[in-house]
Amino acid sequence: MSATIDWKKVKIYAISILIPVAAGALIGLITSRSMDYDALQKPALAPPPVLFPIVWSLLYVLMGVSYGMLKSQKLTDTAVNAVYYAQLGVNLLWPIFFFVLKWRLFAFIWILLLAALVIAMTVLFYRRHRTAGLLQLPYAAWTVFASYLNLFIVLLN
Repeated sequence: MSATIDWKKVKIYAISILIPVAAGALIGLITSRSMDYDALQKPALAPPPVLFPIVWSLLYVLMGVSYGMLKSQKLTDTAVNAVYYAQLGVNLLWPIFFFVLKWRLFAFIWILLLAALVIAMTVLFYRRHRTAGLLQLPYAAWTVFASYLNLFIVLLN
């Protein structure tokens, strides 16, 4: 029995993964010269800097896979698209506020907005496709953890 490749679905997944990964990479390039994470006083659970690009790359891939699952099965609509692209936009602006502009307190408020959007997205994805929602749990957890880091960086610096 020969399996056939559904090129339409392959294209949907490729685009769905490429958008957040490429956007995240672009933001990484924009903020790379402004990174001062090593110079900041950090809370006890702060991970080493090398971990961040690894984690974010994985989260962007998972984000794209989840969205691709919904898109390929025609489970997207205005609500899914709105929350998905809103959280992605908020996500991509956070490092600019935090690292480039050094608006640490504003970045904390912004990341709370991001956490709320990610949780809303996770619930919405889960209601449409269980696996798509479950794949967003690491992103939700990381965003809550990043909120903790952001808050304590504000308090300690």
